Amino acid sequence: MKYVLITGGTSGIGFAMAGEFLERGYGVILASSSRKNLAIAKRKLEVKKSKIVKSTRYIITIEQDLSVEGGAERLYHKAKTLGVDIEILVNNAGFGLTGGTESINIKDDKKMIQLIVTAPVCLCKLFLRDMYEKGRGKILNVASTGAFQPGPYTSTYFAGKSFIYSYSRAIRQEAAVRGVVVSTLCPGTTRTKFFEKEGLKTPIWAMSAERTAKIAVDGLMRGRGVIVPGIINNVLRLIPSGIKMYFVGILKR
Repeated sequence: MKYVLITGGTSGIGFAMAGEFLERGYGVILASSSRKNLAIAKRKLEVKKSKIVKSTRYIITIEQDLSVEGGAERLYHKAKTLGVDIEILVNNAGFGLTGGTESINIKDDKKMIQLIVTAPVCLCKLFLRDMYEKGRGKILNVASTGAFQPGPYTSTYFAGKSFIYSYSRAIRQEAAVRGVVVSTLCPGTTRTKFFEKEGLKTPIWAMSAERTAKIAVDGLMRGRGVIVPGIINNVLRLIPSGIKMYFVGILKR
């Protein structure tokens, strides 16, 4: 049995991807900072996938906060002690902050940077070593369409996703010669709890997490470099970044 480790796998796109991987015959390891959310997610997956999941061993949970220093390393060691074959790593955990850069709490910004930038880099480094030894494996780093332009009033988040987009594409080239696939997912607006956490309403044009997850997993398994779900998101990608930045500033202000 091959396993997929998904950070931020208890809700939204991460949870939907867990269901997708189960349907494709993988075991899943969900990582989250919330023990309660892990238990709820595991129960939901067991109910939804009861025809597929014959053993609770197919769904494993690890409680670990990745927004603290050393969190990624601790998650890696916890995953290694399971003694299972982790074939795929999905770096999905994250949250966003909105407001003028001077108004956002510095501690909150640091926590977000740790979660969406530092932790994915550390996990890539650690798991790539194992994958190189096996000569196989896949990594899916979740960026955002926000990676394609600066984001006024959500500056750190967009910059962080831009970093992941660049970093992920770079290590894809490094990993390819070692038999490992690295893909980057750039979802647009998605119907998840993300906007609630930002204190914003979910736009009516948002894609479902389930549809986004299916496109993401399909793209990863096909070895695609950059995965942008949805026609609208692909069209918007062609608009000059200065124009997009202007409208992001209006929407987020």
